Amino acid sequence: MGDAVELEAGGRTVRLSSPDKMFFPERGFTKLDLARYYLAVGPGILRALRERPTTLERYPEGVNGENFFQKRAPKNMPDWIPTAHITFPSGRSADEMCPTEVGAVVWAAQFGTLTFHPWPVRRDDVDHPDELRLDLDPQPGTDYDDAARAAHELRAVLDEFGGLRGFPKTSGGRGLHVFVPIEPRWTFTQVRRAAIAVGREMERRMPDQVTIKWWKEERGRRIFVDYNQTARDRTIASAYSVRPRPHAPVSAPLRWDEVGVAHPQDFDLATMPARFAELGDVHADMDDHRYSLESLLDLARRDEHDHGLGDLPYPPEYPKMPGEPRRVQPSRARKEKPPTAP
Repeated sequence: MGDAVELEAGGRTVRLSSPDKMFFPERGFTKLDLARYYLAVGPGILRALRERPTTLERYPEGVNGENFFQKRAPKNMPDWIPTAHITFPSGRSADEMCPTEVGAVVWAAQFGTLTFHPWPVRRDDVDHPDELRLDLDPQPGTDYDDAARAAHELRAVLDEFGGLRGFPKTSGGRGLHVFVPIEPRWTFTQVRRAAIAVGREMERRMPDQVTIKWWKEERGRRIFVDYNQTARDRTIASAYSVRPRPHAPVSAPLRWDEVGVAHPQDFDLATMPARFAELGDVHADMDDHRYSLESLLDLARRDEHDHGLGDLPYPPEYPKMPGEPRRVQPSRARKEKPPTAP
C-alpha cells in the first residue's frame, strides 16, 4: 500500500495512510489520487460544504468494497473540525461534522469518503434551510437529455415565481440537480411545500415529460421531480463530490448554457481538476444570493385552495406527518376492501 504521506491542505498537514490503495480499479485511481483531486477542487467543494452538517459516504476498501453512510462525527475526528447538533425525523439526534476548511475534506478522504452529503442548512441554524434543492430524476425509459430539457423549463418556472436563480449541476449519474439559495427563514416543511409547488407547475407545463407522482407505478417514462429530497435529513451529493461508480464520475456544477450540451460522462476524477483550473468554481457566487420563497408558497396555497392539491406522501421511514395523505401505493389501495357498513 506504500508508506504514509503527508499532504498540505489549507494550512493543515493531513496524514494519508496506504496512499496506493486502489479505490477505482477500472480507472487505476488510488486513495492518493482521491485526496489530490479534493485538493485540486478545494475552493469549490468547500463552498458547497462550508458550515453544513455533512454525512460521509465511505468506501474504506474502494468502490468495489463495502460501504456505509456515517452521519455521526467520527470519534477520531480532529478537534479543529467543528460539528453541529442535528435532529432526525425519528426524534433521535447526532453531532455531524461541518467542514470549514479543505483539510477536513482531505481528512475524510483518508478514511475512504468518496461522496459528501451536506444538509441544506448551516450549523448556526439547523432548522431553517438556506437552499431549495430540486432533483430531476430520470425514470426508466428516460435519460439525462430528458432531464436537461426539464431543467430548462424549471429555470423558467423559478424565474417566473419570484425571480429565483437556480444553479444546475450533474448528479454524477443520469440526473440533474438545481439548487436555489434562499433566505433561511422557512422550515423544512415549508421548503418541501415550495418544492412540491415547483413540481406541480412543471407537471402542468410538461405533462408528458415530467411527473411529481411519488409512487413508481404512476410515474411512467417521465422525469420525476423528487420533492422529498427537501425533507429533513434527506441530502443530495455535493458539487464536486466523487460518486461511487467504476469510472469515478463527479457531480459537476454547470453554467446554464452547458445544460444539455455537456454530459455527465464528461466529468470525472481525472477531468474535473483541469476544468477547475481553467474556469474555477462556476457556482462561486452562489452564496452571494438569497431569494424569497413567498411566490412559490403563494402558488402552493393557490394549488390547495383552487384545485384541492394538498400535501404528498413522505418517505416510508418518516412518521405520519400532519396533512399527509394515506401512505399507500395506488394499486394496493384499489385492492383494499371498503369498510363494512354497521
